Amino acid sequence: MTTLSRRSLLATTGAVSLAGVLAACADTGADGKAVASASASDADYDKAINSGPVAADDVVAASTWASAVKKAGKFVTGGTKTSEVFSWEDSRTKKVSGFDAAIAQALARYIIGGEDARSLLEIQQVTSDTRETVLVNGTVNAVVATYTITPERAEKIDFAGPYYASSQAILVKADNKDITGVDSLTGDVAVQSNSSSASALKKYAPNATAKPFDTQAKCVAAVESGQVKAYVVDQSLLKSEVLSNDKVKIVGDTFAEDPYGIGLPKDSGAQAFVNTFLQTIESDGTWKRIWDATIGKSLGGDAPQPPAIGSVPGSSAAGAAGSEGAGGSEQTPAPEGGAEPAPEQGADEAPQES
Repeated sequence: MTTLSRRSLLATTGAVSLAGVLAACADTGADGKAVASASASDADYDKAINSGPVAADDVVAASTWASAVKKAGKFVTGGTKTSEVFSWEDSRTKKVSGFDAAIAQALARYIIGGEDARSLLEIQQVTSDTRETVLVNGTVNAVVATYTITPERAEKIDFAGPYYASSQAILVKADNKDITGVDSLTGDVAVQSNSSSASALKKYAPNATAKPFDTQAKCVAAVESGQVKAYVVDQSLLKSEVLSNDKVKIVGDTFAEDPYGIGLPKDSGAQAFVNTFLQTIESDGTWKRIWDATIGKSLGGDAPQPPAIGSVPGSSAAGAAGSEGAGGSEQTPAPEGGAEPAPEQGADEAPQES
């Protein structure tokens, strides 16, 4: 059985120095909780996102979706700016960093080119409830937001990937001694609405009842207040939470793998183009450099092998690297300046669940 609190997580970060992790959690937000701050890893991060591949002009021109992004000079994605490990905005510099942010920034540069990938990405905050909506109504070009690929979601949108895999885990109060793993979950358990956690909970903990909240911040608050016994979500998001919150801890082993994909407009042909991008960054080492500069920098350990593209139900390997004219299908781009923006979430809202 695994128990991860802020203290134990900091003590088990492998090659990452304690001082470096503490520096990443040193500032305090308006709610009194520690939040991440910029660190010496900026140089590694910028190198990772700016040294990746750039698609040839004819490859971009063959894709209506990519051509629209390049013409606009900006890649608009649904995501978050409040996840310390996956996508977080520094309140002082306004720079957005993290694993998902870096994948999106590298993709923006792959399409548009240039030397400053950060400047090419515009992130609109989404929640688990709004991710499909902003793709269907054309508000964004893509969603990169710890977005688990499922067949049900793939009926509404397309997924490129998967590009990363996490698993469900359990968060409880730091002094909780009753819950030791998924087998001991009973009663109300917080999940994010419209997430994959509810179905995982039903399968692996049938004696528990999923209680939905619309953000991670509200799920964590429900655990802290005793409103629910536990919170189930991706382990990667929980690790990010316990880095800055000593009121909670992770317990037990993980369960129910969550493969992350890039959400794209349905039948747009963008899937083929983005799958080629993902295959390219995995092959040339860019994916590993991004992992090392983000998840690896915060949590330690060695970079895992990315999951095979098209390897899970709801994804497809069509158009992966090596296909002729990647991304060449006719595609429907997001309207340029015509769509209403996605509803902006509060600045204190934590990352959406997968």
